[in-house]
Amino acid sequence: MSDTALIETARDFNRFYTNFLGLLNKAYLDSPYTLTDARILFEIGSHDGISATALVRDLHLDPAYLSRILKRFRAEGLIETSPDPADLRSQIITVTNRGRGEFEELGRRANAQIAARFDALATGEPQAVVSAMDTIRALLDPAAKPSPAVIRPHRAGDIGWIVQSQGRFYAEEYGWDLRFEALVAEVAGKFLANFDPATEYCWIAERGGVNVGSVLVTNGGDGIAKLRLLYVDKSARGLGLGKLLVDECIRFCRQNGYRELSLWTNDMLETARAIYIKAGFRLVSEERHHMFGPEANGQTWVLDL
Repeated sequence: MSDTALIETARDFNRFYTNFLGLLNKAYLDSPYTLTDARILFEIGSHDGISATALVRDLHLDPAYLSRILKRFRAEGLIETSPDPADLRSQIITVTNRGRGEFEELGRRANAQIAARFDALATGEPQAVVSAMDTIRALLDPAAKPSPAVIRPHRAGDIGWIVQSQGRFYAEEYGWDLRFEALVAEVAGKFLANFDPATEYCWIAERGGVNVGSVLVTNGGDGIAKLRLLYVDKSARGLGLGKLLVDECIRFCRQNGYRELSLWTNDMLETARAIYIKAGFRLVSEERHHMFGPEANGQTWVLDL
C-alpha cells in the first residue's frame, strides 16, 4: 500500500471511529456536556487536585478556552479551586460532590456505550478489538505502557483457543502440517474429558483481556506429571511469561506430590528449551522425526521433584 493510501485509510478509520463513539454530537453521551467538557471533567475527577497549567499541558488546550470552561464549571458547582503553592499564577482544581457525581455518571454512560457495542459482536471479537487498540497505542504513543499480564486458570473457550493459536503458529513459523494441530486437539480434548483439578491443571496468560499464553499439566501415572502445550504468543514475547507458566507447573506438581515432571519438545524451540534448562530439567532422550512434515529433532526432558 502506498503512503498516500495508508494516510487515506488512517483518516477513514478516524472518521468512522468518531462517528462510532458519537464524538461529533454536541451533547456527548446524551449529557449536557461537550466532548471537551467531559474530558476536562474526567481529568479533574481522576486526580486528587490538578493545576490549570497541567490541564493545558496534558490536554493541549488554549489557556483562555480552558479558563472559560473552568469558569462555567465553577458557576455550576462542579469544581472548586485553591491557589497552587508551586505556582502562584495557577490554581489547584478539585471536583465538588456534585462534580464527582457528574464525573461518575459520565463514566457509567461511557462504559454502557462500549458494552452495548461489544455485546453485538461474536465471541472473541471484543478481545480482538482491544488487542488492536493496544497495538495502535503501543506504536503511536511513546509513553504507553503495555497492559500487565495475569496468569489465571482456564475457563470455557480457552482450550479451543489453545488448539487454534498453536495450530496456526506452528504452521506459519515452522511449516508443520495439520497433523500437529490434530495432536494439540487430541491432547487438549483428553485434558477436558478427564479433567481432575487435584492432579491436572491449565494456566492461561492474559493481557488486556486477550489470551497470550498457555500451558497444561496432565497426569502421566506412577507419580509422573507431564508438561504439555507451552505457548506464548508473539505479541507477548520478552515479558517472561514462558518462565512464569513453567514455574506454575513446577509449583503445582510439587504441591500435589508428583515425583517427576516430564515434557517433550523439539530442539528448534530454543527459547522454551532455555527455560527448561534454567528450571533444572535434564535431557534424557532425543530422536529425529517427520511427525508434522519437515524433519525435526524431538527431545524428552525431565525434572526430578
